[in-house]
Amino acid sequence: MSDLDGAVELLQTATDVTLLAHVNPDADALGSALALGLALHRRGATVRVSFGSPDTVPESLLPLDYAGLLVPAADVPEIAPLVIALDTGSVARLGKLGDRVANTINAGGRVLVVDHHASNTFYGTHHVVDDTAVATAALVASLLDALGVELDKELASCVYAGIVTDSGSFRRATPETHRLAARLLAAGVDPDKTARELMEAHPFSFLPMLSTVLGRAKLDTSAAGGRGVVYTYVTLEDSADVRPEEVESVVEIVRSAREAEVAVVFKEMQPLSWTVSLRSVSDVDVKDVATALGGGGHRRAAGYSAEGPVEPLIESVLAMLSR
Repeated sequence: MSDLDGAVELLQTATDVTLLAHVNPDADALGSALALGLALHRRGATVRVSFGSPDTVPESLLPLDYAGLLVPAADVPEIAPLVIALDTGSVARLGKLGDRVANTINAGGRVLVVDHHASNTFYGTHHVVDDTAVATAALVASLLDALGVELDKELASCVYAGIVTDSGSFRRATPETHRLAARLLAAGVDPDKTARELMEAHPFSFLPMLSTVLGRAKLDTSAAGGRGVVYTYVTLEDSADVRPEEVESVVEIVRSAREAEVAVVFKEMQPLSWTVSLRSVSDVDVKDVATALGGGGHRRAAGYSAEGPVEPLIESVLAMLSR
């Protein structure tokens, strides 16, 4: 289903492009969108980059918008000649901008999906989908190469942001990942500064929030077939004084419990409305669990959305994991 040549043909003639990342965009989603958007902008196209929610851009990712391409969701046209959805496995993950897909297709426009999730539903008219890619940013790098675009420092910084985060700081890297990283570093990326700004630097308010959230963490050693599950949740009150990226980073700390194969973190986005992050070490395919609950992702990193009081939701996912 992946058609690099068809995608390149679309991009070569594009004059008006809307690039969409998934809700609560991470460095791979937004870095990919901004890299491809910047390249198309430099070719003379009208370009806008956006996402369905939240209403603000993650502070750690703002420096990647070198050409001022980011626009609020309210400014995204209902219909566009070309919509590109990046790092987004399904229309639902586009949130309130999901209707732009059907609107565009019904009006005769094109929708290009660029993604590396195995759960992708192939909802566009054109697809560059490869679940063996370490990050969507790696697929964007392939598109830029096919377009004959030279990777300068700005483009390389956007791509590197996606690569370093989605590879788990290169823990899940392949030889191809390291070859691409070498090219990005040669283009001028500062790996130490980039990794610190994206994954390590937090405001002091992160520490008391983390203390509260970790204080309510629980370990169920009998869950997941006896492999163990560690879980906690972040309420709106907990996250009132921190950035969304601080909330998103909690699962990476929770997953460090060596007694648990799976880590689960519930994050309250609106009253009694949660996004759920799942991580596994090796044996459990959390993608299947997330997909069964209406979400998607990868074998070792996935997520979904849920509504209601958190305790029954926790019981539900523990029961699902125990199957």
